[in-house]
Amino acid sequence: MSSPALSTGPAEAPDETVSLWRDAWRRLIANRLAVFGLAVVALLILVALVGPWLTPYDFLSQDINARNQAPSLVHWFGTDDLGRDVLSRVIYGARTALLVAIVVTGIALSIGVLLGAVAGYAGGRVDAFIMWLTDIAMSVPSLLLVVVINTSLKPPLARWMDAKYLETLNPVFRETVWIDFVLVFGSMALILWPPYARLIRAQVLSIRSRNYVTAARALGLPAGIVIRRYIVPNALGPVIVAVSAGLGNAMVLESAFSFLGVGVTPPTPSWGNMISDGLRVWRTYPHLLAAPAAVLGLATIAFSFLGDGLNDALNPKQWRK
Repeated sequence: MSSPALSTGPAEAPDETVSLWRDAWRRLIANRLAVFGLAVVALLILVALVGPWLTPYDFLSQDINARNQAPSLVHWFGTDDLGRDVLSRVIYGARTALLVAIVVTGIALSIGVLLGAVAGYAGGRVDAFIMWLTDIAMSVPSLLLVVVINTSLKPPLARWMDAKYLETLNPVFRETVWIDFVLVFGSMALILWPPYARLIRAQVLSIRSRNYVTAARALGLPAGIVIRRYIVPNALGPVIVAVSAGLGNAMVLESAFSFLGVGVTPPTPSWGNMISDGLRVWRTYPHLLAAPAAVLGLATIAFSFLGDGLNDALNPKQWRK
């Protein structure tokens, strides 16, 4: 009875599935600055989601006896001229900044992807018309556009909400902060969509002549399906990088508009209006300016580092062996 032959050769290693996204993740976590940016962004999201429930003070709670106190163990970032805890307001301001950044970037990205994909795929007069709209949108001064939208639309919207409150006695219509958010979302989206449209158009122009797109068109698939299934998914790499940088840009814009008085208005905490208030008394109470400015700067730098890391990870031209 013969015994089975024993294999003396080396054991074959299991095949590892090659994945673009897995390789990109490995390159991303190998970048220390990108990991730092990712950690700060993750912390910012966590603070925006659960921070307001963990703070020891309400962001609107006033204590006249504790006005303009310096940072201490009781108030880590000090208090403002109304005795409100600055740390609590900075934490709640993170929710405002992140909400504006995500919603505005999402709206601007949706408009930009739609118009850019149609322009790049259709070409001709459609492309020329959409690019003409893009040039007009980019030529309008952003601050002037925001001021015009706020000054022209805010008073009638406020009157409409007051009338609705008297009609229904629903307390929701007394919260005028929603007017600020709607106007901020709309005006900032009108400013930020053109770069996304140009980026998507450039990607579509380079992709639409690929063999798989030509084959899909030869099969008679409608243009909408070709764009949605074969063109836009293959153009998302640079878009992801642009979105990561766009989130930080949106936060800075919201803070700038709030600083100028045309964004989110008090008493809703915003890093911009906190910086504006702190700038008036920064010589006497520097902590009122330093706290929100430092947090805004850190968040902006984190998004910038993360965007650069994503560019290195997703752009084949940046790969290094």
